[in-house]
Amino acid sequence: MTVSTKIKESIERSSWIRKMFEEGAKLKSQFGAENVFDFSLGNPDLDPPEAFFEVLKKMSLEKKPGVHGYMPNAGFPYVRDAIAKKISREQEVTITGNSIIMTCGAAGGMNVALKTILDPGDEVIVLKPFFAEYGFYISNHNGLMVQVDTAKDFSIDIEAIQRAITEKTRAIIINSPNNPTGKIYSESEIESLCKLLDSKKPGGRPIFLIADEPYREIAYDGKTVSPILSKYKNAIVINSYSKSLSLPGERIGYIAISPNMEEHDLIMAGLNLCNRILGFVNAPAMMQRIVAELTDSSVAVDIYKKRRDIFAKGLREAGYSFADPEGAFYLFVKTPTEDDVAFIGHLQKFNILAVPGVGFGGPGYMRLAYCVHESVIEKSLPKFKEALETFK
Repeated sequence: MTVSTKIKESIERSSWIRKMFEEGAKLKSQFGAENVFDFSLGNPDLDPPEAFFEVLKKMSLEKKPGVHGYMPNAGFPYVRDAIAKKISREQEVTITGNSIIMTCGAAGGMNVALKTILDPGDEVIVLKPFFAEYGFYISNHNGLMVQVDTAKDFSIDIEAIQRAITEKTRAIIINSPNNPTGKIYSESEIESLCKLLDSKKPGGRPIFLIADEPYREIAYDGKTVSPILSKYKNAIVINSYSKSLSLPGERIGYIAISPNMEEHDLIMAGLNLCNRILGFVNAPAMMQRIVAELTDSSVAVDIYKKRRDIFAKGLREAGYSFADPEGAFYLFVKTPTEDDVAFIGHLQKFNILAVPGVGFGGPGYMRLAYCVHESVIEKSLPKFKEALETFK
C-alpha cells in the first residue's frame, strides 16, 4: 500500500463538505455555474472590508528590514499585544500578548492546541452536531473523539457531558456560533459548563475548555457570544479572520489562553513549540501585520442576516423545518427522511448542492451555507419546493 492505513481510512471517510464541493464543480461544468445552486462550502463571498485593502496597499510598499522575515514562532510581539487588547474586551479579562500565539488560521490553531495537550488515548468531547474536521484534528494527535448529544434545540446538555467524562477526558471543544447549526450558547449555559469542569480533574489533570470561535463576530438579532477566558481558568480560545474579515485563503488566526491557566508558561511554551514543529513555523508575516491594524473591522454582518431571513422564509414556505440560526451563515435543515444522504442525492437532480448532516454527526439533517449571493438563494427556492414535493 502506498499510503498509511490510517490515511487510507481517513480518505474513505473524508469530509462531506469537500465531496460536495467537488460534485458542484462537475455540475457547474455540465450545466453552467449560473444554473447550479451551491450551498455546500462555507467560503465567504463577501469582499474584505475596505480598510483591509487600504492597509494591504500601505504595507505592500514598506521596505523596512525584517518585515518579511522570521519572527518569534508565536508571532510579532506588537501584533500579539494589539490582538490582546481586542480579546480583553471580548473575553472580559485582562490579557497580554504573552498569552497569545498567532496561527495559520483556526484549523492550524486547533491542531497546535491539541498537539500541546494530548497524550495518546486521551479523549476530547465534542458536541453534536460538530464541525466535520474535528475528528481528524483529534486523531492527528492520537486522541479519541467522544461525541455528546446536545438538546433538541442544540443547546448544551450538561448532564450528557457529565456522563461522558472519564479518567481519560482531556478537553471539550465548543463552537459558538456553531457550524452547522448557527446556535449561540447562552452565557448561563457556558457558566454551567464551566462549573461542571471546575469540579472535575480526572487523573489529577484539568479538563481544557477549547472554544472554537471563527464566527464570533457573525451574530444576529442582538445576540452576543459569551466570554470564556474570564469564566474558566483552563480555557483556550481559538479564532481566525477567515469569516470576520473574509480572509479564509490568507490563513491567519490566533490562540489565546486564560491568563490564569494552570502552568500558564508551560502551556505557552508547548503551544510555541508545536506551532513550529507542526511545520507552520509562524503565521504569515504580512497578514499578522495587517490584522493588527484591523481589530475593530469586520464584514457587513447585516448582509448575512438578510440572506438568512430570505432563505429561512422561503424554505419554511416550501415545507422545510429548522431552528433559526443565531449566528454564522448556515441553516441546519431537517430532511424528509432519516437518510439525509439519499435526500442530498435527490436535491442534486435539481442542481442543488447541500451537505448531509451525517458528516456533522447529525443524521436526518442537511447543512446549507448561505454565504452566496441573494439571487442564488431566491432562484433556488422553487427548486427546493419541487424537490421536497417529488421526494419518495
